Amino acid sequence: MSNEQTLLKVGDWVKGNLLTGELVIGYIENLDTKVEAVKAKIVTSDNKTIEGKILPLLNRQINKIPDTHVKNKEQIQYLIDLALETGDEEWFLELTAQLNSMRELVEGVK
Repeated sequence: MSNEQTLLKVGDWVKGNLLTGELVIGYIENLDTKVEAVKAKIVTSDNKTIEGKILPLLNRQINKIPDTHVKNKEQIQYLIDLALETGDEEWFLELTAQLNSMRELVEGVK
């Protein structure tokens, strides 16, 4: 998937490599369209010392991670853990609401 086809925006999850070669996965905190770069909060990396930091990345270094369509309780619980780890309260609340809706649906069927 090329970045020319995918418009990046704040909040998008991205995966790429630093110029030094380390793999990084994180989400966009800021965009600079003039220089085609982003500032991304690094959630995981080969280099554990940069996890949790905000790093500048060129658009050509990264690819947007496609949105996932959550299908089961375990996936939602994993994403809730990730939201807690990244401190994303809005995402956490959205995911817990989805999980509660699933539980209510299951209870309604019983």
